[in-house]
Amino acid sequence: MVFETQLKLLLSAQNILIYVTTIEEERLEYNLHLIIQKGFKKFMYCWDFVNGYYNNPNYLSKAVRNPLQAIEFIEKLNFPTSTIFFLKDFHVFMNDISIIRKIKNISRDLKKTNSSIIISASEVQIPSLLKDSMTVLDFPLPNDDEISLELNRLLQIMHIDSSTYSEYFNDLVLAYRGFSIEKIRRSIAKLLSSHQSITALINNIADEKQQLVQQTDVLEFYPVNYNFEDIGGLVILKDWLKKRSRAFSEQAKSYGLLVPRGILLVGIQGTGKSLIAKAISCQWQLPLLKLDIGKIFAGIVGESEQRMRQMIKISEQSSPCVLWIDEIDKAFNRLNNNIDSGTTGRVLSTFLTWLAEKETAVFVVATANQVLNLPSELLRKGRFDEIFFLDLPSLEEREKIFQIHLMKFRPLSWFQYDTIYLSQLTEKFSGAEIKQAIVEAMYNAFYEKREFCTQDIVNVINNFVPLAFTDQANISAIQKWAISGKIRMASRYE
Repeated sequence: MVFETQLKLLLSAQNILIYVTTIEEERLEYNLHLIIQKGFKKFMYCWDFVNGYYNNPNYLSKAVRNPLQAIEFIEKLNFPTSTIFFLKDFHVFMNDISIIRKIKNISRDLKKTNSSIIISASEVQIPSLLKDSMTVLDFPLPNDDEISLELNRLLQIMHIDSSTYSEYFNDLVLAYRGFSIEKIRRSIAKLLSSHQSITALINNIADEKQQLVQQTDVLEFYPVNYNFEDIGGLVILKDWLKKRSRAFSEQAKSYGLLVPRGILLVGIQGTGKSLIAKAISCQWQLPLLKLDIGKIFAGIVGESEQRMRQMIKISEQSSPCVLWIDEIDKAFNRLNNNIDSGTTGRVLSTFLTWLAEKETAVFVVATANQVLNLPSELLRKGRFDEIFFLDLPSLEEREKIFQIHLMKFRPLSWFQYDTIYLSQLTEKFSGAEIKQAIVEAMYNAFYEKREFCTQDIVNVINNFVPLAFTDQANISAIQKWAISGKIRMASRYE
């Protein structure tokens, strides 16, 4: 366990003040006892605001509802050997100057006896006067092994034959990723008592996880109703994605495959970048999380970086999943650093470090329209597995796009429309513009109280100015990068 290794290292290096962020006090306390018993000959005193010191019969109820007295207790206690003082929710009281001063005063004595104070908190709130003295650790949510142990224990307690769930046990473990132990206990008790099927059980867990994500301001669960068959063209990109559709399975892990990091899709608006993100989620049968990149940047200094870290944590808790970051170029514009005191640069640095080092099953799909505005660090090899250029559709792709949309609007009569002729008329049209031409033709015909026909679509096309005519500089730059090999083409042209 990474947390155990980090804590042991900090205690061995005589770190006096350790700040642990967690929403699981009980599990943290249990793990601290195990770590200290196994690796250190230390005694641990535990304190909370309501009960005071509670795990030593000689000092029961000491410093009840008195955080300053809790520190004075440490100062006055004669502890010749190494000791750990575990203070719950103590960050709430650390803005008091008397408490800050007391902590500073006892630090020297703690160092002499190789003792430490561990503070648990749900979020990082460290006063500036103590920042240099504090070391922050994040206590992660349960891993797969811990979830497995807890599920087996709960099944045993509830006198349920574990063989009933053996076939789906790994799916249950996967579904409960991102849940705290207490949340797992409540969930499994509620769901098993309702005598639901395994499939319904897993679906309900997914609904609970969706509710957890929706409680945040940064990420949202995005519904998916597209697959690769709903997207015309882009054969190279779709083939690349199909080869990785089982990359998050246990078989892939046993084979030794690395977890794919993600892709960056560049091109002008309407070429299918957002549709690809939705289709990946559907094709791979993974939940799709959409990041509202605008909500990352908040007004308070330091809050933007905190929100980026929160986004990373939530997406990793929801893994395996697809993380869709739409129009990333609007947030990480290389010109922004000159006007926002470096906030964009710090947020980008956090994001890039995570992209390069993440080992969790989070597949990032980022899209960008104005690729010329993107910082070079984002385009460097190793950030994404591939960067794909979604060009304007070719003649054959336009015909396919017309067929896909007409089959949706007129499933019984779509073949009556001259899609070959329409595709010839729509050079430099994007897929979204082709769809809009059909919709506009339908409105015109509906107004005249008749069925729309090929000529109605032709009339709309003749009065339509594609976006490509106004975005030539951006398209030309991307095409040059594609020709030079910096990015890959998403389509195959004959």
